Amino acid sequence: MILPIHKWLFVFLLIALFGGCKKPAPAPSVQTETLEIIGTDFSFYPEIQGSGLSFSNSKGEQEDMLLTLKKAGFNTIRLRIWNQPETPNSSFESVAQLAATCKAMGFKVWLTLHYSDTWADPGNQQKPKAWENLGQTELEDSVYAFTFKVVKAIAPAYVQIGNEINNGMLWPNGSLGNMGQLKSLINKGISATRSANSQTKIMLHCAGYKDAPWFFNQIGKLDYDIAALSYYPIWHGKSLDSLRQALIGLNQQLQKPTLIAETAYPFTLGWNDWTNNILGTNNQIIPAYPATPAGQKSFWNVVLQTSRASSQCLGVCYWGAEWVSYKGNTATNGSSWENQAFWDFERKALPILEGK
Repeated sequence: MILPIHKWLFVFLLIALFGGCKKPAPAPSVQTETLEIIGTDFSFYPEIQGSGLSFSNSKGEQEDMLLTLKKAGFNTIRLRIWNQPETPNSSFESVAQLAATCKAMGFKVWLTLHYSDTWADPGNQQKPKAWENLGQTELEDSVYAFTFKVVKAIAPAYVQIGNEINNGMLWPNGSLGNMGQLKSLINKGISATRSANSQTKIMLHCAGYKDAPWFFNQIGKLDYDIAALSYYPIWHGKSLDSLRQALIGLNQQLQKPTLIAETAYPFTLGWNDWTNNILGTNNQIIPAYPATPAGQKSFWNVVLQTSRASSQCLGVCYWGAEWVSYKGNTATNGSSWENQAFWDFERKALPILEGK
């Protein structure tokens, strides 16, 4: 049967509309949105680089660790800074030099001011030795001067005023029991940062998410920009959905962006030196993500997805990516984080560094 011309035109139109055109690409989901921060703390890098060891990318080609990170899509390097550490690592001079290197490679720099000569965390907020006998006013002045010096010289994109300050900082002056003094010390750090570099975004950092609503409520309406959390399954729970809900709830509570300042996951439960590792048993990790190279990458990707799916979460920062066993296999003062690093025991980049 021969159709009239006008009916043929109708058939052609139907083919063009329903059969001849490709289906439109689906709208981008929230999981494909770009995060402001995809970072890692890389504070051990100067020591590791000075060890003389070589590292390779996932193809087995020798490559500098920072370059491998850059190729994998990381855009931010977090660096801790101590006041007067016993070793050059994390000193002002060392951090300033590394920060310049990172900036030259196109990374944003994020400084973590511990206000201590050593590690600061919820269980340890020891004053720098030089500040031990200072009164509150002198201590506030010292916080201001140190913060101003560091931020002015390095001009970081981000700065933390204290590290995991759930229980305060600069004990006993800035303990939670002295909330007024703690706020004054934090305010001095904030004020110094604003004066030294108006472009630097300021974070306050709480370990874990369960106590975060209470903590940030106690801190009150200080002039900071970002509420930062740590998330480690071993210490903070194994429910990623609870993490997502907590990030959303904190953003709604504070009307400020949030981010995950620290997280990590093992690629093995084995060890390479004789320093006891933090993680070593299956009951310390999430069952859905085994301690394998693929499991580590899957955990990282789902944390990124959790961050992307959370309202106003700026991103995620891994902790200890560089902290491989670099003092030798027999070391008893080596790395307790070697099985959570981004490089395996042969110093080859793991799948987590194959890109996003």
